Amino acid sequence: MRLSVFYSGEFGKKVVANLVNSDSFCVSCGALCDHCREPRASFAPLIVGLFELRTDLPDFVEEPLKYIPDNLPQSDLIIAIDLHPDLLMAVPDIAAMTGAKAVIIPVDDSRLVPAGLAEQVKNKLEFQGVECECPKPFCSLEITGKPLIDEFVRLGFGRPLLNIKTDPVNKIFTHVQVLRDAPCGATWFVAKKLKWSDLKDYKEIISSAHHSYPCTASMEKDAQIGDTILHKAGYIIRKSVEEAMQ
Repeated sequence: MRLSVFYSGEFGKKVVANLVNSDSFCVSCGALCDHCREPRASFAPLIVGLFELRTDLPDFVEEPLKYIPDNLPQSDLIIAIDLHPDLLMAVPDIAAMTGAKAVIIPVDDSRLVPAGLAEQVKNKLEFQGVECECPKPFCSLEITGKPLIDEFVRLGFGRPLLNIKTDPVNKIFTHVQVLRDAPCGATWFVAKKLKWSDLKDYKEIISSAHHSYPCTASMEKDAQIGDTILHKAGYIIRKSVEEAMQ
């Protein structure tokens, strides 16, 4: 898979750093770091294009393609994160220029990616024959039946998936393995905090770890989901843990 990422802002930087799995990416544990992420593969070889786009743009951008780099590489999958609305509207053109057959537009802040805009871009892409998903939040992305997007999820990014073992006598977590990570990388931090903790405290531990990581999703109430996107992300990781505990 050839992956191109177009992003603006801190959330995009976090997703890219998690994909690459750089040594300096996760500093959540500070001096207590035991380098738990080192065995995880870096997906840098898949990235053929990495473009940080400007945020200091006027409210209305007349010619959005002027702000897109020239000579874009041929790609299979594009991830477009927190782009200016007019640059986001240019994503179908970018897909056509790069030959991309799939696009993921994460929605971690509906002020940056309003529901109507996301739907408009998705419809245009699908009309072009391009797979598209707009997961809200990014960590809600699951197997969709869309081949290229499913390949990305199977690589290990999307709705968290864990392998958990417990000690029923001492009632503690003894093994917490990340099989699929939230794209921001938070699942590893939650897993580390759960290991050797008391089973009865799992909800509080997940909530604390999720906020401390920190989750980058918006704390503004989203009209579409009736809650904040940050809260939805918290419910997702808690449910993922509960499913793995069964």
